[in-house]
Amino acid sequence: MRILVTGGAGFLGSHLCERLLADGHDVLCLDNFFTGRKVNISHLLGKPAFELIRHDVVDPFKVEVDQIYNLACPASPVHYQVNPIKTTKTSVMGAINCLGLAKRVKARVFQASTSEVYGDPEMHPQPEGYRGLVNPIGPRACYDEGKRCAETLFFDYHRENGVDIRVARIFNTYGPRMQPKDGRVVSNFILQALAGQEITLYGDGSQTRSFCYVDDLIEGFLRFMNQNECVGPMNLGNPVEFTIRELAEKVIALTGSKSRLVERPLPQDDPRQRQPDISLAKRVIDWEPRVPLEEGLQRTIPYFRENPV
Repeated sequence: MRILVTGGAGFLGSHLCERLLADGHDVLCLDNFFTGRKVNISHLLGKPAFELIRHDVVDPFKVEVDQIYNLACPASPVHYQVNPIKTTKTSVMGAINCLGLAKRVKARVFQASTSEVYGDPEMHPQPEGYRGLVNPIGPRACYDEGKRCAETLFFDYHRENGVDIRVARIFNTYGPRMQPKDGRVVSNFILQALAGQEITLYGDGSQTRSFCYVDDLIEGFLRFMNQNECVGPMNLGNPVEFTIRELAEKVIALTGSKSRLVERPLPQDDPRQRQPDISLAKRVIDWEPRVPLEEGLQRTIPYFRENPV
């Protein structure tokens, strides 16, 4: 197939492009390089089945494709709060442009949504039917509400225009090619540990996250995209839950660091817990993560040793 990946030079996008090429598809990678990086896809540029398009998903675009994966949006607080209006526009206008294209060329279109649509959840773990607890006017709302609005658009295009959609809600994912200074907890901890710096815990570190290795997530993307039973939303993430303090301790042990833990105030609207219910993914696409956290960190740490900034 001929497949468009918006945000294709980003962390997840570059791994997806790589996997699609390995599976024999022609891949169009669209990115404006706000958070995506050319180095992530430099090894793909010489491949005849790979094409790079420098373009902002907020502006309309025309290509002929069979499938579209919409991954374009800054996804860490450090990046999406730099220009919150632009972040909302990227989610909303990007969704409209991808859906309009899918409608016109009759392509199947995948929306990379997020566990952030659940906000600071009162239900634990979070099933797809939970509607969330989101602050619509807080500093994270540009991302949270932008992604929620994108989901609304996807389902309205599906109901009104028959567009063939897939909506996945992605939980914390990590691995090589994460941006070193994107403010995410895995990259933060690894960089601080490798540099022998204090490791920053926000709050007392008792808040929980569930960490999915990138290869597992990409496998989930492909299985979900290429089945015909369910349009979503579908949770994709690792249901094995860790406290942030436990993660920090694992990183210190695996890097051999002498770093010590220090506590800082918890940011506004930071979720206390985050854990996916992946019953739907298990049933429909026979998917669950295979890479345990310790193994995933062992695969990720060498990347940050070689790419410290």
